[in-house]
Order: sequence, then structure tokens, then C-alpha cells
Amino acid sequence: MAKVSKAEVDKKLRDEVFEDLMTNYSGDEMEFNGHFYKKINDRQYGVLLTDANGEQRYVRIGAIVAELREDMTAEELMQSEIDAYTAKQDAKAEKAQKKAEKIAKDKARREAEKGE
Repeated sequence: MAKVSKAEVDKKLRDEVFEDLMTNYSGDEMEFNGHFYKKINDRQYGVLLTDANGEQRYVRIGAIVAELREDMTAEELMQSEIDAYTAKQDAKAEKAQKKAEKIAKDKARREAEKGE
């Protein structure tokens, strides 16, 4: 049996994802909750939305197919990316907490110096 090309495999996977995400999938344009999604290319759809400031914005939805890896399974790759994201968010939260503590400590120190 002939092997299917990477481009064709990736396109079929992206199409499957877009079909899963967008219930009224029609290929090039679809309507969902009053928004009109248009096909930009084989990897992306776009929609025009109004932001909280009343400005019209262009939002892209993309599907990226990860490369096959010899050193890990697809499941392991997905979990490694989740773990990396979680670690970064935890580090960010810890940094923000330390900054808030320093601000409070410095404020207390300034008020104590002011009171002397």
C-alpha cells in the first residue's frame, strides 16, 4: 500500500479538527453563534469580532499538526507540552506573589520610616 504524503495526512487531520470544533462546518465559510468563520488557508480560519473597546478585530484559529518523534509518543509529546506550560504558569504566579510581598514589605517600611 502506498504511503500517504505528510501534506495530505496533515490536511486531513486539520480538517477533522475544524469539523469537530465547528458544528456547521462547510469547508470555506461557516456560521456559528452569529459569527462568520472564513477559511484563510488549509491551516487557519478567521473571524471578525468586536473587542471590549468596540474595535473590530481579526481572530485566527489555527491547527498545527506536530511532527512524529522517535524519542516519544504523540501522547507523551502532548503531556510534555502541557507540563511545560503548567510549569511556566506556576513560575509566573510565584514571581507575581514575591513581587506583591516585596511591594507590601517596602510600603510598610516606608510608612514606618515616615512615622519615626
